[in-house]
Amino acid sequence: MPFREINAKMVEATVRPGARLFSQRGAMLAYRGEVSFTPSIAGGRGGVMSMIGRRVADEDTPLMTVEGNGTVLFGHGGHHVQVINLAGDTLYVEADRLLAFEGTLEQGTVFLGSQGGVMGMVRGQVSGQGLFTTTLRGQGSVAVMAHGGVIEIPITPQRPVHVDPQAYVAHHGDVRNKLSAALGWRDMVGRGSGEAFQLELSGSGAVYVQASEEKL
Repeated sequence: MPFREINAKMVEATVRPGARLFSQRGAMLAYRGEVSFTPSIAGGRGGVMSMIGRRVADEDTPLMTVEGNGTVLFGHGGHHVQVINLAGDTLYVEADRLLAFEGTLEQGTVFLGSQGGVMGMVRGQVSGQGLFTTTLRGQGSVAVMAHGGVIEIPITPQRPVHVDPQAYVAHHGDVRNKLSAALGWRDMVGRGSGEAFQLELSGSGAVYVQASEEKL
């Protein structure tokens, strides 16, 4: 596992010869050893199509390719950092929440409306989050950022989870998302949080929820 949590706002990554990591630009705090940082055109194993998808989605978050032999400390903006380990499944996370991830993971972009229908598209307008979400698939680790700490909530077929869209950080597993209105349309004027809308996640997996509704 290349990422080790140093404290709530910092992780240490091990960089080995022949392997690579990707990090958000400006996330490097310090490093030891022979480590290089170069701008990444695509990032991950998604290749050019992944890059094009992020540009269309307006999620062209600058990434750096990290290679060499040593250790690197990552953190960004004083945000809380959470390490998520993937064992072949897919993580859905907004691009601006990615701190760093292993190059073994395949990166892509998914349109939220494809899962949530029309209400999935509404989510981007109401919560301030994008209509597109970055996906990371395969075996590897990911470090994501959030406000005020993160809790992992299991999702089971018998117990779907309802989340305030602005508190949502990421989810993984065989999960479907659907945005539903908790109030009538007239009551929702001026309300963009979970009092008006709820993001329902059903299936088998887990969702990561932040303690604050503040946007990164």
